Amino acid sequence: MQQLLTLTAVRKSFAGVHALKGVSFDLRPGEVHALVGENGAGKSTLIKIITGAHQPDAGMLTVRDQTVTDNDPVRARRLGIAAIYQQPALFPDLTVAENIALGLEPAGWWRPVQWRRRRERAKQLLARVGSRLAPDVYVRRLSMPEQQLVEIARALGADARILIMDEPTASLSDTEVDNLFRVIRELRGGGVGIIYISHRLEELPRIADRVTALRDGEVAGTRLVGEVTRAELIRLMVGRELSAVFPKQPAAIGDIVLECRGVGSASAGVRDVTLSVRAGEILGLAGLVGAGRTELARVLFGLTPADVGEIRFRGQHIVIDQPARAVELGIAYVPEDRRRHGVILDLPVAANATLSILCKIAAGGLLDFGKERAVAQDFVRRLGVKTASLDAPVGNLSGGNQQKVALARWLATDPAVLILDEPTQGIDVGAKAEIHRLMSNLAGRGIAIIMISSELPEVLGMSDRIVVMHGGTVVGTLDRATATQEAIMELALGHTPGTVPV
Repeated sequence: MQQLLTLTAVRKSFAGVHALKGVSFDLRPGEVHALVGENGAGKSTLIKIITGAHQPDAGMLTVRDQTVTDNDPVRARRLGIAAIYQQPALFPDLTVAENIALGLEPAGWWRPVQWRRRRERAKQLLARVGSRLAPDVYVRRLSMPEQQLVEIARALGADARILIMDEPTASLSDTEVDNLFRVIRELRGGGVGIIYISHRLEELPRIADRVTALRDGEVAGTRLVGEVTRAELIRLMVGRELSAVFPKQPAAIGDIVLECRGVGSASAGVRDVTLSVRAGEILGLAGLVGAGRTELARVLFGLTPADVGEIRFRGQHIVIDQPARAVELGIAYVPEDRRRHGVILDLPVAANATLSILCKIAAGGLLDFGKERAVAQDFVRRLGVKTASLDAPVGNLSGGNQQKVALARWLATDPAVLILDEPTQGIDVGAKAEIHRLMSNLAGRGIAIIMISSELPEVLGMSDRIVVMHGGTVVGTLDRATATQEAIMELALGHTPGTVPV
C-alpha cells in the first residue's frame, strides 16, 4: 500500500536540546494514526516538521512517494497537508465564507470577489462535514465545535489528504465529540489520512486504527489500537504503571469543613444541593456535562451566590455573596479554563503565583518584589513547576505547569477548602500523575478538596467519596470502596443504580 506520509529517522535539536532523536512515522490513506506522549515528548516538533514550520536537522520526509526537501507552510499546503489545532486559527471578524476562502482563492488585488460563488462553495464544503452553518455568519458567534468544522471544511477545500488534529476534543461535550468522530469517519472513508493527537486515551479505540507513543523524543512503540491496552500505552508513554497515575495516599479524615443544606441558585441552575466535605478528604464531584457541577463551584465561591438553603463553614452559618468573602473564609477555586481564568498568560510566573495575595506582599501601596519572588520560588520548588525562570511568561509553560502555577496562586492564600474544576483537563499522563500527587499531599495536610472531573478513572482513583449530580442537584453519594463506573453513570443519567431505565 502506498503511504501518504513517511518520516524516516528525523532528528531536531533546539539550542542543544534534542527534541527528536531519529523518529520514524508513517500514515496510510484512509487511516487514523494516533500520536500520544507526555508534553515535551516531541509531538509538537514532529507536527511542525510535517507542516513546514520547522526544518529537520536530519532524516527524510516523503509525501506520496515524493521526497520533500526545504519544506515550508506554503509547500505543505500544496502537498495536501492541513493542521487543525485545539484553538482554531480563524479570523473572528470575518464570515464563515471569508475564512474558508482564505488561502483557497487566487490572490491579487485586481481580482473581483465572486461573492455568490464564494458562498456556494462554503455551503458545499460545510455540507461535506455535516454542518448547516450559514456562510454569512461571523466566526466570533460560533462555538468551538462549529469553528472546528469550519477549519475542516477549509482543509477539504484545499484538497487536503493529510489532516492533523491536535487535541480536537479538549473543549467539546460528549455530543459534540460524537459529531466530530462521525466527520472523521467520513473523511477516513474518502481516503484522507488523519494524524490524531490526544491526551484522552479512552477515545482512541473509538476512532484510531494505529497509535504511536513518543517518549523523550523517540518512538516508544507503534501498536494496532485493537491490540493495546490503556495500561500498556501509559507504560510506553511514561515508563510507569497505570497505578502510578493515581497515587492516592490515605489521609486522616477530620471534621466537616464546608457543608451545604438544600442550597440553590436560580441564576446558576443549581437546586436543593446537600453535601459536605471534611478536612483531609477528596470529595469527587461527578456528572455529565450540564449536570451543574461547575455551577455549584461558582455558588460556593460567591460568583453566583446562593438564593436558597444554608452554607455552613466549620459549623457556622455563612453567606458567600462574593469571591472576596470566600477567600477570606479560606475557600479557593481553581476554575476549569485555566488559560482564561486560572492564569494570566502574558504575566511572568512570579506575578501569577502571587496574584491572590497582593495585599500581603505589598507595603505602603507598593509591591515588594523581593517577597513576590520569595513566595513564587517556594511554590515553584514545592510544586515542581518546570520553568526557565520566575520571569518567564506563564504562556510559555506546558499545560501541566500552567495548572501548577494556577494551584500556587490559590495555595498561597492558605485555604481550608480547595475546589478544583477539571484539574487535569488537557494535560498529559505524566503531568496528571504529578497533579494527583500534589492533591494527595494537600489532603494529607488537612485541606478539604472538592474535585470536579469528567474522567471516571480519575474520580474513582482519587476520591474518598463521590457525589453525583444530575439536573443541577445531587442524586447520589458513593463510597470509594463500593463505587464503580457503572454506578456513577447510572446516577449521572438520572437512573437509580441497579434498575433498568424504561
